[in-house]
Amino acid sequence: MSEPCSDCTVEEIHQKREAGGEVFVIDVRTPQELDIAKLEWALHIPMDEIETRLHELEHRRDEEIVVMCHLGGRSAMVQDFLIQSGFKNVRNLIGGIEAYACRVDKSLGRY
Repeated sequence: MSEPCSDCTVEEIHQKREAGGEVFVIDVRTPQELDIAKLEWALHIPMDEIETRLHELEHRRDEEIVVMCHLGGRSAMVQDFLIQSGFKNVRNLIGGIEAYACRVDKSLGRY
């Protein structure tokens, strides 16, 4: 994954993971949405809890963080919040879990 604070695609995430790379993803969807489709390796912090749980991310302040939601709108807002909070390399997953389910893992539920 390339430039900081940019969007990224589900294919980028998949290729990096397939090559054995680590991708740190924060899933900002609600618990009800996770019941439908979930990436087991993503950290779940609902969007409305990001501010109060920011301390959980402090050790990743200079690392690449990919933020994901259903389609990409909420994750873009969280991306902006994290950048404003001083995080250096925050990326938004274009198309969110929906794109991941359509183009990478067709076994995931869709809604």
